[in-house]
Amino acid sequence: MARRYLVTPEPPVPEHHPQKSLEDALAVVAGALADKSRAKILCALMDGRAYTATELSAAADISPSTASAHLARLTKIGLIKYLSQGRHRYFRLAGPAVADTLERLMGLSWDHLQTEAIPISTPVHLRTIRSCYDHLAGEVAVALYEHMIASTWLSDGGTILTPLGYAALTQIGVDCSAGTSRRRFACPCLDWSERRPHLGGQLGAAILNAFEQHAWVVRQLDSRGMDVTSKGKKALATIFKFRWGN
Repeated sequence: MARRYLVTPEPPVPEHHPQKSLEDALAVVAGALADKSRAKILCALMDGRAYTATELSAAADISPSTASAHLARLTKIGLIKYLSQGRHRYFRLAGPAVADTLERLMGLSWDHLQTEAIPISTPVHLRTIRSCYDHLAGEVAVALYEHMIASTWLSDGGTILTPLGYAALTQIGVDCSAGTSRRRFACPCLDWSERRPHLGGQLGAAILNAFEQHAWVVRQLDSRGMDVTSKGKKALATIFKFRWGN
């Protein structure tokens, strides 16, 4: 007669989920940026507006279904967010920190590829003045930043607003108080058409807001381009010594 043995089953081995490191998280974000179509989508969103998947597919020159897959990945890692309205979803950048990071990456990318054979691809109508998420960019923005540096309105590499600058900017209605967000108060951002810095950060956004409140600049329809009004040209020439061409 065969003997029977009681076999005690071994306890199950718990699954091991290694804790993700900062390097892992960085690799995920870098991987999301390492696709030309997703890069085009993010650049299209740099005007601070919200767009549908169909509109972004046209901007990236890909099919709507492919764009939807890219948007899902960018949303999952927190680079963009969406607002549902009716049957549509409108996508935009997740916040100023993402916009600041993208602009710095644009500058680094240019420095890496810069040769005389690479032309500036910025459309002509965007080179004079445009929005860069929530602050000014283009020829006018660069000139304003250089004036603020030369006039000692900004110090420490454009990161500190001096008392002189505070007085000058508050006089024209710029809110110079530091907000509660973790975003930098003021910082130079390399302008991707002028290849020189313009002003970013909270102060850069406050200046654009004041300019719009005064109707010195107006946004172009369905574009990140902007126009300077006649009274805006007079104000910028008087306050920032900007010289307008004929």
